[in-house]
Amino acid sequence: MASLALRPALRQATARSVLPAFRFQQLAQRSPIVAQTSGFQTSTRRAILPPLPQKIKGTVNDAYEAPEPHPQHGSYHWTFDRIVSIGVLPLTVAPFAAGSLSPLLDSAFISLLIIHTYTGFQNVITDYLPKWRVPRWRKAFEYANMLAVLVVGWGYYEFETNDVGLTEAVRKIWRAPSEKREA
Repeated sequence: MASLALRPALRQATARSVLPAFRFQQLAQRSPIVAQTSGFQTSTRRAILPPLPQKIKGTVNDAYEAPEPHPQHGSYHWTFDRIVSIGVLPLTVAPFAAGSLSPLLDSAFISLLIIHTYTGFQNVITDYLPKWRVPRWRKAFEYANMLAVLVVGWGYYEFETNDVGLTEAVRKIWRAPSEKREA
């Protein structure tokens, strides 16, 4: 008997903890279902994404098979990412601080920027799309990442050779509002 008396109070407390206090009364008056349901996370009716296919290899008692170690997948890869990230910083500021526009400096900056974005997206693909779980999607995203590198690299090359270049374009954009005020 005591448990039956506690159920409405428990439902009400759960609903109040999920919804802000000032909106709970308004929603409860409009819909009695609001007071009876719990949070969105426990709802079976609203699956945001279906779960990925699950594959279990072996049994619980099988020993873990560690993958073969490779230096590119460990600290060397992390160190390379940090060196590229640190290298992008001075090349971002150098053309504007020194006052000289050099196509060589511009191309070094663009190359490091492309490498930086490629490795960053590759890390995201490695972290969120494991080979054992979604091998086709991972391969598709890796090809898309390489295609993006080629397209962006070609675009930057065209911009450097046939137009003003990246740093000069940034300089023109940066000074555009001040030139309009002076004129």
